[in-house]
Amino acid sequence: MPIAFIFHGTAGHSQENWFPWLKKKLEERGFEVIVPQFPTPENQTPEAWLEVFRPYQHLWDEHTLVFGHSLGGAFLLRVLEEVEVEIRAAFLVAAPIGILPIKNIATDKPFLEKSFDCETIRSRAQDFFIFHSDNDPFMNPENGKQLAGHLGVELNLVPGAGHFNTASGYTTFEALLEKVDGLTK
Repeated sequence: MPIAFIFHGTAGHSQENWFPWLKKKLEERGFEVIVPQFPTPENQTPEAWLEVFRPYQHLWDEHTLVFGHSLGGAFLLRVLEEVEVEIRAAFLVAAPIGILPIKNIATDKPFLEKSFDCETIRSRAQDFFIFHSDNDPFMNPENGKQLAGHLGVELNLVPGAGHFNTASGYTTFEALLEKVDGLTK
């Protein structure tokens, strides 16, 4: 059974936004879905989040899908730098890479201080999908544009999607699911 992971962001949890909906849709497609709860915002460091992730690391393989929302996307990039396994696909939704303004920069900074090793990251997933909005209240859309450029992939710029969270109306995310379905065709 293939595995999928969903990584939440700052002050986030497994039952928010489009995560429960995506988990259900992926399970219907035969995936086991894991949504780890990371410490946030207290003790929110890459090391603390890696401690939560490590028990699952052995599950990563060439069939694994990983979804990172907001800071969960930056964390996903850090994991791809560390884990020497190529996964099937990485989905980065409203992920910061350090281009200001970033609303939660005080808590997110430990994940963003060091530049990302995009060459290594590119070698660790067969496909990358990057979603950003033109009106994200939490971060500069330039984060998505530059990340797409660094990874050599197309940016899925969604007008008016805010931060792809419940406050922006994102309890489902059909465009994301379409990308998943496109991988299996």
